[in-house]
Amino acid sequence: MAELISLIVTTYNRENALEAVLRSLACQTDTDFEIIVADDGSAPATAKLIDGWKTKIGHRIKHVWHEDLGFRAGEIRNRAILASRGSYCVFLDGDCIVRPNFVATHRRLAEPGWFVTGNRILLSRELTTKVLQEKQTPEIWSAARWIAERSRGGGVNRLSALLRLPLGPLRRLRRNAWRGARSCNLAIWRSDLDRVDGFDADYSGWGKEDSDIIVRLLHSGVHRKDGHFATGVIHLWHAEADRSRLTENERKLAGIVASDRIRAQHGLSALAPPT
Repeated sequence: MAELISLIVTTYNRENALEAVLRSLACQTDTDFEIIVADDGSAPATAKLIDGWKTKIGHRIKHVWHEDLGFRAGEIRNRAILASRGSYCVFLDGDCIVRPNFVATHRRLAEPGWFVTGNRILLSRELTTKVLQEKQTPEIWSAARWIAERSRGGGVNRLSALLRLPLGPLRRLRRNAWRGARSCNLAIWRSDLDRVDGFDADYSGWGKEDSDIIVRLLHSGVHRKDGHFATGVIHLWHAEADRSRLTENERKLAGIVASDRIRAQHGLSALAPPT
């Protein structure tokens, strides 16, 4: 059972989406958590938004920022990990709205020796715009509302991620699988993050830094537990990121998969202050 949970929310220059995420986190049934916003170089408007939430939210919230030098999600997540106090870290993207039982469900699924991978539903561009402009709260929509949005022209790609099923031991069926796990909804014990030295900032540009840490966790003996049909998040639409570095990142990942490497090339230890 986890004690304090650190929610690490990655963001970059998208204040309206981040506000929707923070709003959903402010309404959790389980309140024993902190929020670390891992800001990959946003302009000052993001810091202003977070400062405003410090007066609203009943939990500790911290803003961790570094200079905008391109997509450096692995490094900013590492900086947020170092700033966190929890024994269990849940990684969430700054455009992924969560339902009120999100933290409670992750706490229930937490188990030593395992990391938990969740899934998501994707909102269309049109529905995302409507949700953000009208400050709608999809995290508390009824099943009937979701079905209506799904049937109203594809505003939602699927509904299955919102279902809750007691899968029990079935959650361990893919214990050694790395494919399909994403850092937009991923929970890892802090001790296991230390074991593999966190995310590898050697990955630059979009793609595969999340697969890399999953592979290294598996190499270290930590297993995968599925949070599907329990922890699903509501992923707002966003434009496709620049994928010019994807081929190189895929090459790096293939090398990790073929090896037995556990620790990151440029991980937490590269950022930790000297002792």
